[in-house]
Amino acid sequence: MRKKRRQDSPNIHESFSDIALLMLATFIFLLVTILITSKLANEIQIPELKAKVSALEKELQGTKERNQRLLSSMESVSALSTEAQITNALSAAGLGEGQGKKDFDLFIKGLRQLPGKDLHLMVDASGSMHGVTDFLIPVLRVITIRSGKHLSAITWFSDGRAETYTGSMGAMLDQLMAGAPFQGSDETIGWGFRRAAENAPAPGAYLLIGDEPSTDRILFREIPAPVYTLPIGKSDPDTNWQYQLLADETHGRMMHLEFK
Repeated sequence: MRKKRRQDSPNIHESFSDIALLMLATFIFLLVTILITSKLANEIQIPELKAKVSALEKELQGTKERNQRLLSSMESVSALSTEAQITNALSAAGLGEGQGKKDFDLFIKGLRQLPGKDLHLMVDASGSMHGVTDFLIPVLRVITIRSGKHLSAITWFSDGRAETYTGSMGAMLDQLMAGAPFQGSDETIGWGFRRAAENAPAPGAYLLIGDEPSTDRILFREIPAPVYTLPIGKSDPDTNWQYQLLADETHGRMMHLEFK
């Protein structure tokens, strides 16, 4: 007698159907999870990105306004004689009379006595220097002219970045004005000197201008020429100590200037 087929034996079509439904449910669950995660991420990240973009736009606008002021100032004095431009620049920086003028003249005298004819400017382009940029470019020009030295190169440094410019004095100062960020919080002087030595021949002397001590290591023995240091702004013991040490270790000299 033929055995009856068990009524509860699994149906292959029903099994495939169950698996398909399970996969569909899993897919829908993952899709919903992804959409929720994406929405939450957008709600958190988009405002942060907008805030960062807004801050960058403000910094860019500030840089444009600063450069425009510098260009306007340069255009306004372009018709003056060289000596008149020098007088105006020193007066604007508070170096046109009194003790400031005496100190500046002594500094220039020291530069004239340096061996060699080339001068390589090292400029702190971090954010703390932003307040003196209106005076910095004209004063750098005055220093170069009065010292009688040939400005062979300019290197700016900030936040582990550095760039060296060569060419004519006017072209280099224009590049400095346009290319230096004057932003950031790390005065990486050591890195600046390493890049300067790589990108330009050794000069008669370096002239370092900044307002805060270095945040990285300075390898004194690898600097190929005397360093004249020029800490500017309010007197800071740490800055003065490091700038004096740098000058002493490289057989240079330090002078302090306070732009007013």
